[in-house]
Amino acid sequence: MSLRFKPISESTKANPDEITLKKQTIDLGNLSEVVYIPKFLTLDDSWKFFDYLNKEIPWTRPTIRVFGRSCLQPRDTCYVASEGLPKLIYSGYEPHAYSWDDFPLLKDILEAVHKALPGSKFNSLLLNRYKGGNDYVGWHADDEKLYGSTPEIASISFGCEREFLLKKKLSKSSQERRTDDEPVSKRLKKNNYAHQHSFTLKHGSMLVMRGYTQRDWIHSVPKRAKAEGTRINLTFRYVL
Repeated sequence: MSLRFKPISESTKANPDEITLKKQTIDLGNLSEVVYIPKFLTLDDSWKFFDYLNKEIPWTRPTIRVFGRSCLQPRDTCYVASEGLPKLIYSGYEPHAYSWDDFPLLKDILEAVHKALPGSKFNSLLLNRYKGGNDYVGWHADDEKLYGSTPEIASISFGCEREFLLKKKLSKSSQERRTDDEPVSKRLKKNNYAHQHSFTLKHGSMLVMRGYTQRDWIHSVPKRAKAEGTRINLTFRYVL
């Protein structure tokens, strides 16, 4: 199946200055940065991609290990990678690595991402499908050694809008001071909301995490009862 498309930055008639205004850049400090582009792809193209991905990708819902217990991963997944890369293993699960040639449309999207992010290079892609508000991904950082110390991760969303949360990791000194019997209300008062960010990831949007974001921050897509539709997310990464 072949679909012709252009990123909105190429198909829109707006001038370059107007396009730049649609990009939100958040400096997280300590050489960490998040860039959010709400309209990376046009609405028509986004729906074409959603339908293709939803029907053509060989989705699987694997069993993973979390805190020593086996459980069903609360979302569907698929993995695509260039030939010869190290194997991806997370939570005791090793996904099969499909080739980019298996899904030519993904190669087109990858090319569009590279054009939108000059100097970037990605050679792997983790796809996730959330089939409703009970599907989620818990707090984590994509800080595996195979991505290096300062990985750039580009995340494109299709379908149902979902909330993406980002919060700063606790320092070792903070963890040592905190006790298990400390009241929740007291811990909440300590939170610095400047160290927490929330994004509503729209259909056809792209969010990019750069620098030391994976070292210093964690992120999640929490459960949301009102999120009844399906969301598909593509996260492009570079494996060393």
